[in-house]
Amino acid sequence: MADSPEERSAKSTSKAGCCASSATPRTETKTETRDETTSETRPAGTSTCCGAAETADTPQSSEASPSASRLALTIDEMCCPTEEGVLRKALADLPGVEALSFQLMQRRLVVHHHGVDRDALAARVRDTGMTPRFEDDQGANAADDSRSTTTTPWGRLALAGILALGAEAIGWLGLTAGLLTPLLAIVAIALVGIPTWKKGLVALRHGTLNINALMSVAVTGAMLIGHWAEAAMVIVLFTLAEHLEAGSLARARQAISGLLDLAPPRARVLDEGESGSGEWREIDADDVAIGDLVRVHAGERLALDGEIVRGDPSLDEAPITGESLPRDRSLGESVYAGSINLAGDFDYRVTRRANDTTLARIIHAVEEAQSRRAPTQRIIDRFAAIYTPVVFVLAGLVALGWPLLGLGPWLDGVYRALVLLVIACPCALVISTPVTVVSGLGAAARQGILIKGGVFLEQATRLTHLALDKTGTLTEGKPRLVRSAALGDSSDAEGQRLALALAERSNHPVSRALVQGLGSQPASQPAVSLEGVEERGGRGLVASEADSGATVWLGNARLAGEMGVSQAQLNSEDSDADADDDAGIVWLGRDDRLLAYFAVRDALRITSRQAIERLHRQGVSVSMLSGDAQARVDAIAREAGIDEAYGELLPEDKLARLDALSRRGVCAMVGDGINDAPALARADIGIAMGAAGSDVAIETADIALMNDDPASLPRLIDLARSTRRLLVQNIALALGIKAVFLALALTGHATLWMAVFADLGSSLLVVGNGLRILRQRFD
Repeated sequence: MADSPEERSAKSTSKAGCCASSATPRTETKTETRDETTSETRPAGTSTCCGAAETADTPQSSEASPSASRLALTIDEMCCPTEEGVLRKALADLPGVEALSFQLMQRRLVVHHHGVDRDALAARVRDTGMTPRFEDDQGANAADDSRSTTTTPWGRLALAGILALGAEAIGWLGLTAGLLTPLLAIVAIALVGIPTWKKGLVALRHGTLNINALMSVAVTGAMLIGHWAEAAMVIVLFTLAEHLEAGSLARARQAISGLLDLAPPRARVLDEGESGSGEWREIDADDVAIGDLVRVHAGERLALDGEIVRGDPSLDEAPITGESLPRDRSLGESVYAGSINLAGDFDYRVTRRANDTTLARIIHAVEEAQSRRAPTQRIIDRFAAIYTPVVFVLAGLVALGWPLLGLGPWLDGVYRALVLLVIACPCALVISTPVTVVSGLGAAARQGILIKGGVFLEQATRLTHLALDKTGTLTEGKPRLVRSAALGDSSDAEGQRLALALAERSNHPVSRALVQGLGSQPASQPAVSLEGVEERGGRGLVASEADSGATVWLGNARLAGEMGVSQAQLNSEDSDADADDDAGIVWLGRDDRLLAYFAVRDALRITSRQAIERLHRQGVSVSMLSGDAQARVDAIAREAGIDEAYGELLPEDKLARLDALSRRGVCAMVGDGINDAPALARADIGIAMGAAGSDVAIETADIALMNDDPASLPRLIDLARSTRRLLVQNIALALGIKAVFLALALTGHATLWMAVFADLGSSLLVVGNGLRILRQRFD
């Protein structure tokens, strides 16, 4: 649903994007009314996965002040909201902790604090059975031991599997082996099951029913009722599935963090300064300072952002903009880390440090977006919090009720209850949403679309209205010469030659458009000699011809009036001058006589019309909101095929139009992220166009299109809808498999190892299915 006016008003005062720089922390101030409640802004007391509940004093990241310091930890055991709930409880009352931010897919915890004791923090985390590693001090803290403690070596797992199969084979063959079966099972369980038991005991101690707790109870129960071989097989299959699942999740995490590898770790820098050698030398990119001069040879990637000071390179900027075609850059233009220099060499002056490049900010923003749970993900988390206790109670009822109701012996009831316990963990269901959403965010980032939260990815699937700014969004944002004509008895050649001589003396966008449109002065034509060239702001150019002393001028109607030309003359000289309602007319004259006119306008982007047509096929209506004259807005709207066009709008008028559009359905506003900041903040989804290198655009908008191509808009909707389809498929898979095996368990047709296959197998299925979007291309 679209937000109410009150909610949008709250949003306009509270909107905050992700960090623009990994070195500059920001706090989240999104409102819950806009479906943006994250794992950090969930109300106190809300339950998390597997029954873990947050306490009233749990720190929330929405409360973090700008002055709070940040401490980042990697916790390999933290993979679902269960562990998040445990950590929240453990760290809630730790002195100095102000707020906690969780990035579960990255297995990362950010502690916002005011002088927290690192040793005490690490001790609290270790008490939960997890191992913290401080990201800013790898290897220097006792808590930062190797992550190998979280996984079982493949050799030991293979040996345990052979022993468990041996124990099962004895039972299958009907052999009487005395203590051999229990012995084989115990050795197999000891080889791979100890870590699971330890984590299970910690979880039970904290009142958490996670997969480790449920698996520990199930394996222990199977051993107590004499199902030795099955207990061993269950723990081996569980450990194997954990390994495979960890590998699949690592792929999802690397889909984003792997983008950072596109920027080389070293750069070729000129050794300048008084003590410098004046030679080029390679140094670590982290050591390059702002203002240093960097040289890039053909075929090399750029290590940092900067501005070109020598050369005219052709760059592949796909990592930033998603655009596969090369971009020609010239002197003074910006270049971005991760881009590939396709030909020749060039030099550029560094404008951002390595940890603050546009590429680094994109990656950091997407990583931060992972902690903003989409509405579907929050619904699944709430369902999982209810589902696990319900199935746990059902297992208890089966264990007790089975013999009491005369349905079978006690051991039969206990066994069915143990099978239910394994099925009770909702890990596959809980992980079905984040892995899909994160894969969607990563796929979008690879194509130059920065989506700052799963909520916006999901909102885009329900988009019904799109409002676009005109200048720089639908149009190129720079004028072009579209038509010219001589007036009176002057010739086209004379008018163009004189106009070009004047326009070349100015850097005004209209003058540059005339120079580009008219071309260079032909060598066969005599050069125009001008004296006393004066540029009059807001009007045009005035000069004297050296040979005749006559005053020549080039400018708008206001300048023409100053030169003695009446408005009646302007209107009557040539009616063709006003043939294009959206064109601006530049007049050329000598003294008080008109010589020629030139029609200049901001041209529609090449891809704008195709993008609008594709949006219409997707069921999205398109409106244009602009401060430009209504006649020009209407002309552009007709050319682009836009449904509604509103011109001469002040900023407050744009907001009123957005409110009206939002009452019809979910509405997005597309602008440049600077002039349109209020409108971007008010819309259900704010989309910044051409955000590469723009801090304001990345900060203000919910979604940033790093290139200037309107074709990215329908591509965004296609990607969002594909992600949504995978999300629905994953939820259906997880719930369907659970439902089938619940029925099989109650009817006695499911065994413990089958339940493990169902639980961990469904997790692998949803992870693999969610990763499919990374292989899709949305053209």
